[in-house]
Amino acid sequence: MSQRLTIAVTGLNATDNPGPGVSVIRALLHSNRLDARIVGLCYDALEPGIYARGLCDDIFLIPYPSEGREALFSRLEHIHETTPIDVIIPTLDSELLAFIALEEALGELGIGMFLPTRAQLEERSKARLHELAERTGLPVPASCAVTSESQLRSVGEELGYPLVVKGPYYGAKVAQSHVEACHAFHRMVAEWGHPVIAQRHVIGDEVCVVAVGDGRGGSIGGVPMKKTFITDKGKGWAGITIRDPGLDELTQRFMSETRWRGPCEIEVIRDGEGGYHILEVNPRFPAWVYLAAGAGMNLPLAVVYLAAGGPVPVMSAYQVGTMFVRIAIDQIADLETLSAISMVGELHRQNEETKEVA
Repeated sequence: MSQRLTIAVTGLNATDNPGPGVSVIRALLHSNRLDARIVGLCYDALEPGIYARGLCDDIFLIPYPSEGREALFSRLEHIHETTPIDVIIPTLDSELLAFIALEEALGELGIGMFLPTRAQLEERSKARLHELAERTGLPVPASCAVTSESQLRSVGEELGYPLVVKGPYYGAKVAQSHVEACHAFHRMVAEWGHPVIAQRHVIGDEVCVVAVGDGRGGSIGGVPMKKTFITDKGKGWAGITIRDPGLDELTQRFMSETRWRGPCEIEVIRDGEGGYHILEVNPRFPAWVYLAAGAGMNLPLAVVYLAAGGPVPVMSAYQVGTMFVRIAIDQIADLETLSAISMVGELHRQNEETKEVA
């Protein structure tokens, strides 16, 4: 596209369990085909991505999803009046339902998004993934949504231990016993609420695919990655792009069966016999999506073009063997920046001359 676009991205919470926003923005800045103004949308004044110099031109606080979609729309409408936005890329599971509900209203303001439908969002949820597997034949380990300790005990006896206990949005813990499963259950409920998902544990290599569905049963492109270092939270801290025809076929089957629209991450276990098991489908870009751009397939850029109404060709080429290794750094900031976000709710960096994101 020839015109300059203003692109807003959420999820700047780049902690040890990072949101995808920083990686999405870095991918956009990685492209020499895009002339863009980057707007960061954050929920808390201490989200680390706010303080990364050269990442965002403007930053705005937005209300938490718990405050409701009307509060979100009112805030976005105000932001749009002061800093007209062309495209928004939401990157957090917990906010997607509100953004999907507001897609038409935001479209009337001239703000584009490229998101799954509400039905698609619910169909691939952790609590209903087994239903999708039954309907489509996609390989998913046996699982059940549980809301009590007694139900958890019954599921544990049926599926056996170790058992994976997951929160409805984030978090997973491998429990070796009912006692460990109960501890994980209560922790997930305290953080995310019900239901908690209990899933049969599958041993093998952890591989993932970041992909973008065209909404018609096809895929704009996808990049598979094998995790080479995993944190105690189960997050990939290092990974490498791979070539895996079986994983590609599984991704295409998912796109075809669901007619997925927008970005997603498919998390898979590849067992020792060559079988594939879908652990979950995340309905947005993962925090490692910058790897895809670094390997030559800039999927966030594709979503920008789709959201803005432009044509996007199918992408197939990427460099196998491209690695990412995540780092933790201390960022130096000043109280004026914190005060601007905390008290005014916005920050503008018109005076920055260059973007330093390497």
